[in-house]
Amino acid sequence: MFQFRLSNPSKSLRLPLFGGLTLLLVVATVFALTRGTIAIDWATLFVPGTDQAMQTTALLELRLPRVLLALLIGAVLAQAGAVTQALFRNPLAEPGLIGVSAGAALAAAIVFTRLDGRLGGLAAWQGVVLPVAAFGGGLLAAVIVLRLSQRDGVTRMTTMLLAGTAINAFVAAIVGLLSTTADDSGLRGFTLWMYGNLGRAGWNEIAIVGPVLLILLLWLPREARALDALLLGDAEALHLGVPVERLKRRILIAVVLATAAAVSLAGIIGFVGLIVPHALRLIAGPGHRLLLPASALAGALLLVLADTAARTLATPAEWPVGALTSAIGAPFFLFLLLRLRDRAGLT
Repeated sequence: MFQFRLSNPSKSLRLPLFGGLTLLLVVATVFALTRGTIAIDWATLFVPGTDQAMQTTALLELRLPRVLLALLIGAVLAQAGAVTQALFRNPLAEPGLIGVSAGAALAAAIVFTRLDGRLGGLAAWQGVVLPVAAFGGGLLAAVIVLRLSQRDGVTRMTTMLLAGTAINAFVAAIVGLLSTTADDSGLRGFTLWMYGNLGRAGWNEIAIVGPVLLILLLWLPREARALDALLLGDAEALHLGVPVERLKRRILIAVVLATAAAVSLAGIIGFVGLIVPHALRLIAGPGHRLLLPASALAGALLLVLADTAARTLATPAEWPVGALTSAIGAPFFLFLLLRLRDRAGLT
């Protein structure tokens, strides 16, 4: 074991940051549970009657699993983004660079455009075939990128970035070709999936994937000190006693599993893994002992709020939650680019 601590000038922010994020998350969760097509009135929820039965069904069967899914996926995507940025030592890195989302999208496109009619329509297969295919496609694409980035037992992060970019571009081309031959129903279903939707999964899906996401959320902070050392460079981390290659493999496997599980249930939800950890790093410093759990809280908060807005602002219609997170994330991404350009003195 090595003893290493990264200097964190904002250590005094630990209690206010965690306290503030936790309070906001609790308020946002309660708010999300009460808002929707069927409003939940806590004063009459436990009073017997027709309205009480309708409210109970809406709360327990529709609203609660959706909010729990938003909490888990938002938290795991933000935390995966934080460790991805540490691995690449790049504040603009995010889990999608590894190709997981692209592989999941290709698998989902095949299901929607080629298997929809053969499987008897959406209701017959969406709870089984679609998430399994998306999960498998994401894992396959990530394995290809990881294999391409390894040479002589060393994981080369620059090669991984280039390989991920190539896989993403290739998959986008195949998805575009599949979309041109899809019928209206398949194309609409795939489009809605591509932009993210938290309304598909119920208790069964959460029972299967939820424990995996929860284990990853609890395990990643245990690597905080090693990630702090990795920020100094591979050679420096080795001198501090960090098994760099084993660490990279463990973290990459965790990021792949987390992203694939999230995408398989909710589609592609962009920018959560980019904007949340980077914004917190600007506030609280680079130390991962604070950054990782804070990212989980903030990611959960962001996705709960975005999903609540997606299903309430245009009632009875529903906006794709991934479109909202991208609408928030894209301007922030441009802000980061301009900030880095100005810091580097570029024009």
